[in-house]
Amino acid sequence: MSPTDSRAEPPGPPGHASAKPRTRTGTIRAAGCVLWRRAPGGDGVEICLVHRPRYDDWSFPKGKLKRGEEPLAAAVREVLEETGHHCTPGTRLPTARYLVDGRPKEVAYWAAEAADGAFEANDEVDRLLWLTPGAARARLTQPRDVQQLTALLDTLAAP
Repeated sequence: MSPTDSRAEPPGPPGHASAKPRTRTGTIRAAGCVLWRRAPGGDGVEICLVHRPRYDDWSFPKGKLKRGEEPLAAAVREVLEETGHHCTPGTRLPTARYLVDGRPKEVAYWAAEAADGAFEANDEVDRLLWLTPGAARARLTQPRDVQQLTALLDTLAAP
């Protein structure tokens, strides 16, 4: 997923009124998960963070919705593509809203427990870490991501 998407639509035929490029407008829709697993030994949980070399950031697995794709399906797909893990989605977490190159972006998030799988580095994600909640909070690049982490931890702590 690209936090910047300023691609222009192709121009119309020569001499046509829309021959000059038009920038895309509207809200960028994306989805992802705060992926977690039980810590080895069963004491607490670990949070999955992915590193995207294109942006040199640490975040949760997420990506843009494909045309006609439901947000939850996109979130589960992105987890598998970026982490190599299947997951069991749970509680809906707060939606992140921010601007990217002047365009509004909304990222729908879910809590998701990791299932089977194995990470393999690729062009989009080159590293993956399983961290304690405190270490994950400190490692997140964007302060806005802390809201989803806090909501996950509140959900897991609820009876």
